[in-house]
Amino acid sequence: MSANAVPLIGISACRQQVGKNSSHTVGDKYVEAAGFAGLPLILPARDGGSDTPGLLARLDGILFTGSPSNIEPHHYNGAPSAEGTRHDRARDRLTLPLLQAAIAAGVPVFCICRGFQELNVALGGTLHQRVQALPGYLDHREPEDAPLEVQYGPRHPVGIEPGGLFERLGLAAQFEVNSLHSQGIDRLAPGLRVEARAPDGLIEAVSMPDAPGFVLGVQWHPEWRFAENPVSLRLFQAFREACIAHAAREGVRHKAC
Repeated sequence: MSANAVPLIGISACRQQVGKNSSHTVGDKYVEAAGFAGLPLILPARDGGSDTPGLLARLDGILFTGSPSNIEPHHYNGAPSAEGTRHDRARDRLTLPLLQAAIAAGVPVFCICRGFQELNVALGGTLHQRVQALPGYLDHREPEDAPLEVQYGPRHPVGIEPGGLFERLGLAAQFEVNSLHSQGIDRLAPGLRVEARAPDGLIEAVSMPDAPGFVLGVQWHPEWRFAENPVSLRLFQAFREACIAHAAREGVRHKAC
């Protein structure tokens, strides 16, 4: 890639049934947010997998999206899911190995909601499957019948951990986030650093200080109207800067070759 080229940003898709058709789907809010960082490219959740090294050689960043589905619990030795839990085996087969490979290759990754949980599981962590059922924890689910503006509105504050990525990005010590999830991090994966917690102690954001590239995961949804929220905009600016830097490095490397 030319050092002056627009970064190419992969976006993880879900495999869902749309009417009678099996489809690969990505919410428009993720496409728009990824478009702020570069040129969006949807990555289909194919049963046959993909040429991961070849894919990573072309990408300058990956946005791992939220989803109505949850990771199958056998990936983290969890108990069987409650009846009615939605899963997406094809997405699991795409995202979990892709996250590992992208981090190892230094490709910037930004992981949101399900993507945040995928990051933790891919690196060896575990999940709470029903946070709202645990003593001492908040109900982090959205009001089911409320309009989108209410569902994605501020729900609770998070407090950042000092000395980390969030502090370096200039974020306030505490700020409000939305909350639309029932699962969350239980045991933190090795190598991940807590960046923020909810008032009940639940981990809401992580980074990976020793990774060769940019790694950020958040439990909330900063992609929702990201340009209108100073915190969300700063997070996507940091991701964009990392993707631009990666594209420039790869351009110089390919030119040298």
